[in-house]
Amino acid sequence: MRCIGLIGGMSWESTAVYYRHLNETVRDRLGGLASADAMLRSVNFADIVTLQKRGDWEEAARVLSAAAQGLERAGADCVLICTNTMHKIADEIAAAVSVPLIHIVDVTARALIKAGKRRPLLLATAYTMEQDFYLARMRRFAPFEPMVPDAEDRASVHAIIFDELCQGKVEACSRATFQAIIEKARAAGADSVILGCTEICLLIDQQSSCLPVFDSTRLHVEAAIDFALAAQATSAAA
Repeated sequence: MRCIGLIGGMSWESTAVYYRHLNETVRDRLGGLASADAMLRSVNFADIVTLQKRGDWEEAARVLSAAAQGLERAGADCVLICTNTMHKIADEIAAAVSVPLIHIVDVTARALIKAGKRRPLLLATAYTMEQDFYLARMRRFAPFEPMVPDAEDRASVHAIIFDELCQGKVEACSRATFQAIIEKARAAGADSVILGCTEICLLIDQQSSCLPVFDSTRLHVEAAIDFALAAQATSAAA
């Protein structure tokens, strides 16, 4: 099994979900006492948020690239950035290491293509919904026609992520807000919804959505486990 390197802490609430899903997935696939070979570099999210707010993505790239390099030196065979927003600087981080960076947008786009979805609603931080780094990368894979909420709803989604989910608060009224936004998008022609922030899975799942849900956190984990177990599968086949 290859070792998975996690750049986490953004927020640690969703990083904990990553760790649980990684180990549950390996156990489901291999059985018994099997668990993931993984290592975590968890950063101080407050520092990263400060850089986000002042638009200092260059310094953010330096910080997370150093984290990725540390994971590689410690023996990681791949790197995951356990947050969607910081994939804005994924290319810089990938260039800083020689091991693969498993990109959350790529795995989400492939899942949408496999399911035959072309007009997803993207729910995420304002950075991800309003800047082009996420949707532009999606369009490299297929002629997607993604949707984002209107300005008022984007502000609500962003606030719920940072003021509640990242601080461990899961509120029923906020779930209702997300459900109303998803229903509005469904009525406007959306065929699916991307949980494009790794904390949103704490609030919304398939049972609470009127549209098919593509949970970027779980999809990212599945791709990492596919990578980690690929060498093992090849060895077994030989």
